Amino acid sequence: MIFHRRGTEITQRLAEIFSLCRSVRPLFLCGEIIILIILLSSLSNAETLTVAPAQSIQTAINAAHAGDTIQVQAGSYNENITLDKTLILEGLNKPVLRGTGKGSTLIVIADNCTIKGFVVEHCGNDLQQEDSGILLRSNRNRVEYNELHDILYGIYLMKSAGNTISHNFIRGRAELESGDRGAGLHLWNSPNNIITDNTITEARDGLYIQSSPGNFISHNRATHLRYGLHFMNSDDNKFEDNIFSNNIAGAAIMYSLRIELRRNAFINNRGFSSFGILFQACDDCVTEENFIINNACGVFMEAVRLSRFTNNVIAENDVAMQIFSSSDNCEFSGNNFVGNLSPLQLVGRETNTKWLKNYWSDYDGYDLDSNGTGDIAHKIQNVFDYLEGNYPRLRLFLNSPAAQALATAERTFPIIKGSTLVDQAPLIKAQQFHSDFAPPEPQRIPQIILAVVSLLSCGIAFAVTIAMSRKGQRT
Repeated sequence: MIFHRRGTEITQRLAEIFSLCRSVRPLFLCGEIIILIILLSSLSNAETLTVAPAQSIQTAINAAHAGDTIQVQAGSYNENITLDKTLILEGLNKPVLRGTGKGSTLIVIADNCTIKGFVVEHCGNDLQQEDSGILLRSNRNRVEYNELHDILYGIYLMKSAGNTISHNFIRGRAELESGDRGAGLHLWNSPNNIITDNTITEARDGLYIQSSPGNFISHNRATHLRYGLHFMNSDDNKFEDNIFSNNIAGAAIMYSLRIELRRNAFINNRGFSSFGILFQACDDCVTEENFIINNACGVFMEAVRLSRFTNNVIAENDVAMQIFSSSDNCEFSGNNFVGNLSPLQLVGRETNTKWLKNYWSDYDGYDLDSNGTGDIAHKIQNVFDYLEGNYPRLRLFLNSPAAQALATAERTFPIIKGSTLVDQAPLIKAQQFHSDFAPPEPQRIPQIILAVVSLLSCGIAFAVTIAMSRKGQRT
């Protein structure tokens, strides 16, 4: 190992002391000089250690002092390591830290550490022991620009606060069943972290957050997972500009207060009982300017109170909204509802959720006074949608001639009781929202299936007609 003394920083601190002597009043001079001497003392002991292949990173950690930097050259290092003192651990040209296959590959138990520029792989396989690529059990660390492969949990924060986790790529063990994997980023009892610009794929959940309030999570990508975001009992978290796509489910947010979601994308999340965003037992949430596109269910709400959904694009979903009557005093305004097979499934008899000034692609009203809103209210559900909420098996007949006939009958003969939910001032034109990603092409599978069935029916009818005519000619 090679050691480099930081003489230039010592010189700079001495210059600060002399400058202080000339400019600060004598009353405060002693205290300031003492503080600077303490800082100078710590800097005078700070060193840079260089680790080359065939050497041990843990040996360098053991030899280092708090405040040192350890630079690790490119190569492969087969060991588990523990940071038990405040250090900067910096990889040069992406050295590979390959664990022993038992336990966590890298554990941090000292505060204020930095881990940067490594490939981390091959941790253990015990979910109960939290075997991870990187396990943080301390506070105010930085973990950035790392790649994690062949790991059970990716980066696990256990009672770890005030960290910055950024620009990491995390890939789980695709060969395992989804339930046997860990989360890419797992936070437990870990408040006030900044998590930004990470990419997570092929883990169990992208981000699993439990009992961790006050985190800021932005510009992350979570794809090909069970849940892009799995979240509970964590108040006052903010999610901005994240993408959750091609998962079984996009985001499940449960038992939390004051959650804010802005400019996120929930796209192509499909699976059994799947959804773009699920809210359960949440209050005072704000969902603004998100793109909720091509999911089995766009927005699922159960026992949600005093929450608002504003300026979102909710498009090309099988069901735009599924709302339980236990949800109370929520509001949808300024949203674009475009091309959803079913706009709303209401589970229960009624809801006091309000819709006002949204754009509905199936609105057939008019705007005679040209004020931008329709002159007649938009009925959100037809009678078939209303019945479907409480009788899910009716979904088999969605868009069937029988369902269309029932909807037409409701409009023609008001004696058929349906839903009373309306948007009193529907927008005539869709709102324009900017996105940094290209929305997917809308799926046409249902229409294709209907077209095939129709062609087959026509073919069978034609064949039967020909057969009958030939039989008549013979007789």
